[in-house]
Amino acid sequence: MIEKESISNNKPVLFGTDGIRGTVGTYPLIAEFVVNLGTAAGIVMGKSSSRPLAIVGRDTRQSGQMLQHAITTGLLTTGVTVVDVGVIPTPGVAFLVHKIQAQAGIIISASHNPVDQNGIKIVNSQGSKLTASVEYEIEQLATNPTSLPKKTPERFGRSVNGEMLKELYIDSLLDEHPDLNLDSLKIIVDCSNGAASSIAPECLGRLGAKIIAIHASPTGININQDSGSEHARKHPIVMHKLIQEYSADFGIAFDGDADRVVFVDDAGNLIDGDHILGILAEYFDRHQELLGRTIVSTKMRNQGLVNYLQSNKIRFIETKVGDKYVTEKLVNLSYNHGSSGKFGVGGEQAGHVILYDKDHVTGDGIRTALFVIRAFLEADIKSFSEMAWRIKKTPQVIASAKVASKPDLDRIEELSLLQTQLEREGLGITRMELRYSGTEPLFRVMIESDHSTDEQLLADIAWRLCRVVQEASGMDTAGHDQIEILNVTRGGIIKPNSLSII
Repeated sequence: MIEKESISNNKPVLFGTDGIRGTVGTYPLIAEFVVNLGTAAGIVMGKSSSRPLAIVGRDTRQSGQMLQHAITTGLLTTGVTVVDVGVIPTPGVAFLVHKIQAQAGIIISASHNPVDQNGIKIVNSQGSKLTASVEYEIEQLATNPTSLPKKTPERFGRSVNGEMLKELYIDSLLDEHPDLNLDSLKIIVDCSNGAASSIAPECLGRLGAKIIAIHASPTGININQDSGSEHARKHPIVMHKLIQEYSADFGIAFDGDADRVVFVDDAGNLIDGDHILGILAEYFDRHQELLGRTIVSTKMRNQGLVNYLQSNKIRFIETKVGDKYVTEKLVNLSYNHGSSGKFGVGGEQAGHVILYDKDHVTGDGIRTALFVIRAFLEADIKSFSEMAWRIKKTPQVIASAKVASKPDLDRIEELSLLQTQLEREGLGITRMELRYSGTEPLFRVMIESDHSTDEQLLADIAWRLCRVVQEASGMDTAGHDQIEILNVTRGGIIKPNSLSII
């Protein structure tokens, strides 16, 4: 399928950085369009195989069944055999596509987003995201239904129950650690009422850990609700209370489709993607398994990670925001250094960590968690906090603000004036990134400083920058829940205080 790069320079409109996302019941996430999308994807798949095979999986959202049935209908009309694996982590679909040599995988999920939203992501035969040109080709067919071929009975495909393939995925996670014994550990596991709800506790339990599973009872409408990795990033104190209550060693939190993971340590500190990359860099480097002795992360990373890597003489590569850019760099590293027996390690601060090898090309929260736990046990130290806080973070905040539209940031005059003013103030700001979310109506600000400016002052600055962009977007700023500021250094939400400096 779906491996060849088209000569077209056109870019898709509906496909964003992580597939098609939106509010269910609103175009394009309506049944009629999704049927056409399945038909279009099947047509493209049929160009490289006379008997194409697709794996389809979803998270626990109630809307997932409707969208899965719709896209399956479209695929079946073009003769595609559809293997329905049911509720499964997104990385599980990516792994299985490669494992059973299917032409494509389709995941119905909106990851960490609220339950009223959903998404459709298509991966190729290697489990990787599609190229923009292939997405454009599928999109053009789907949005012009008159161009779709007439349905004939002799071309119809069939749907196959693939639930049993989940065991292949679980076995693949455990087979990497045949000698890992977790009998000594008690772990709080937050499954976000999502795709990890049965699989994560099962994996850790088979290895001997004592598991206290929370938010592992999906109802179809409670995914990510006051739970999961994003909740842990914002409110690590909630997980810490449970760690204390159950005398656990640490806590783990996954997002709705289990491609992200973060930890909360025994002292109540958030251990996010920056910490995880540092921990795994040291672990794989010690075993001489770190591809190119290099770590890849995005512009949103913390300088503390870079400092830690430099102190260990490990190279760091920075990319634009988006896991696809991280993956591209890891692929390039494998070409240049040879990937046999090595792990390409990269990821994002939010906990999407990619351990790239011949069978894995996308982030997998459960797989990442197992390697981090292994690194902890091999370190032979008393507590998780002792290991994780070797990566000494610099002051950093990330603000997310709702916007009514997305005007060009370079054309917002007041924003430019404010940035110039901040540069003159000499506040110790070392980096500032302003961008819109690729999947949500949000404006995001990342500000980092040297230790002369604390997180509270950075939060004040971030709040003002957000407000300027909101006003330029036409947003009604009367509400009080439109800007959220994450303390990246320590975890938790931080409120703006004094705006006197600007």
